[in-house]
Amino acid sequence: QVQLEESGGGSVLAGGSLTLSCAASGYVVASACMGWFRQAPGKQREGVGLIEHSGSPRYANSVKGRFTISRDNAKNTLYLQMSSLKPEDTAMYYCAATKGGGYCGMQHYYYAHWGQGTQVTVSS
Repeated sequence: QVQLEESGGGSVLAGGSLTLSCAASGYVVASACMGWFRQAPGKQREGVGLIEHSGSPRYANSVKGRFTISRDNAKNTLYLQMSSLKPEDTAMYYCAATKGGGYCGMQHYYYAHWGQGTQVTVSS
């Protein structure tokens, strides 16, 4: 059974930084595509970024240059380093994993497994 558990969320001032973690069990983070998504109240879930099986990251334009996705294969954990945070980054953040061999894209429907989310609140 695949389990993804996010941690590291919290409240920060604009311009601050946070690092989110996503610990995986029943799934090898290096085996397929994994992504980070976020959802603010009243808004649709949006892709923040992803990391391909090859290790190559991709980012949404809204976070490019501020967020970094990485993974630690030994710890089987995915990370999202966030800097220069803005109030509009406030949302519940989720990590997600595709099925092995699944297409790697920024849309939520490509992902089969989801964590419960961790809240990020950025105040001005």
